[in-house]
Amino acid sequence: IINAAVDNVRKAEVKEQYLLRGQKYLFLKNRENLTESQLKALKTIESMPRINLKTVRAYHIRENFQEIYKEETQEGFERALKKWYFWATHSRIEEIKEAAKTIKRHWSGVLRWYKSRINNGILEGLNSLVQAAKAKARGYRTFKNLKTMIYMLTGKLDYSKVGLPT
Repeated sequence: IINAAVDNVRKAEVKEQYLLRGQKYLFLKNRENLTESQLKALKTIESMPRINLKTVRAYHIRENFQEIYKEETQEGFERALKKWYFWATHSRIEEIKEAAKTIKRHWSGVLRWYKSRINNGILEGLNSLVQAAKAKARGYRTFKNLKTMIYMLTGKLDYSKVGLPT
């Protein structure tokens, strides 16, 4: 949600600020995953205070949101989340404000994450496999064929043992 907001801010701003052209992944990657040249480019862009890029501000808000998940206590996590929410909603960046409102709508779920540390990544992965099965099963006439295709894709079967013609 927040990455999409940062990217939308960048897309809108790139039309006016040429130096953002070709820098998409600079603002979507975590700082520690940037290459040396990307890190140098980011620092150059950040060190231009007169330009006051919304993209840079949105990127800092995104980075701050990630830092919340490093909090050691439930209370610290909630306090940091509230502080971040206030900052995001007062940022004067519409895309970030919308992302913050989305998080506010799921506030209890975000807070519950701290206790359970469970996310829906596995379900999202399975869903993508099911969508791939649906795409492969197009043209087949029955639900049974779709179900078979889903089992074949999600079953982690080793087809190298089966003597299929190539």
